[in-house]
Amino acid sequence: MTHGSRDVFRSLALRHLPPDDAEKWLGLLRPGARLEVATGADVPAGRLGGLPVLPTASEWPVWEGHGPLSFIASVDCARLPTAALDIALPESGTLLLFFFDGQLDDGEALVLAEDRESWAGARVLHVPPAPEAVEREAPAGLKPYPMVPLTARVEATAAKPWHPSVRAAFAPQAPLGNRYGHPVCSQEFLDELWELNDEAGHRIGGHAHSVQNPVEIEIAEAVMDGEVSWQTPRLSEEAGNWVLLAQFDSEDAADMMWGDAGVLYWLIRPEDLAERHFERAMFTWQCG
Repeated sequence: MTHGSRDVFRSLALRHLPPDDAEKWLGLLRPGARLEVATGADVPAGRLGGLPVLPTASEWPVWEGHGPLSFIASVDCARLPTAALDIALPESGTLLLFFFDGQLDDGEALVLAEDRESWAGARVLHVPPAPEAVEREAPAGLKPYPMVPLTARVEATAAKPWHPSVRAAFAPQAPLGNRYGHPVCSQEFLDELWELNDEAGHRIGGHAHSVQNPVEIEIAEAVMDGEVSWQTPRLSEEAGNWVLLAQFDSEDAADMMWGDAGVLYWLIRPEDLAERHFERAMFTWQCG
């Protein structure tokens, strides 16, 4: 949700929470790699837009019955601060992220977590270093987004107070999604937390900056076919099985606008990430 330094978060927590609760909350922070538009001497770790570099034998991702996906971003794993993160990212190769953005059908078909038939409309590929990989021209009808280089830096990230991990730590009996009466949900704490930074930004790992309800809950509902109540513990348990792989915000410099200044998210189970099953990553998006 929010990003910054641990010292800033510690100062904030100690102003609003009892010392023991402050330490417990600080223990829930997660490191993420914030991707910012590169300037000057910044070393790029990835880019928005442009054209993807794919092995010559690989096909451009397609949503059958709808058409090819637009190329959103690439991330150079070797230039990410992987040692500082808490997810098992590849140490080399490139992550390529694709999304059916409506260019081919004027936005008629939507990629939605709750619609299993649309899951093929978003894709993550991991391309190992390969001498035969070449920049691939976009399929007919797709206009590539302007290329914007990104640099990476480590940051601490905090989840929303009603995120399953925070709820489990402070109010395990409270209904999922309920803004339970604990100091981590006090308006004073929330106001100052959100003042640190209210922009989602682009990120690899860490806590997702959910625009609405926690994206982990959306994914859990989707994989459980939505046939579960928010009061069911199984939903919270399933939500805890997913971590953020990547999020990409709307970005003026790349002509990217996801709904009403929305954000694209890819989540994955840690065991699938460790085994490099990127085809099992789940996608959702949110906007204001």
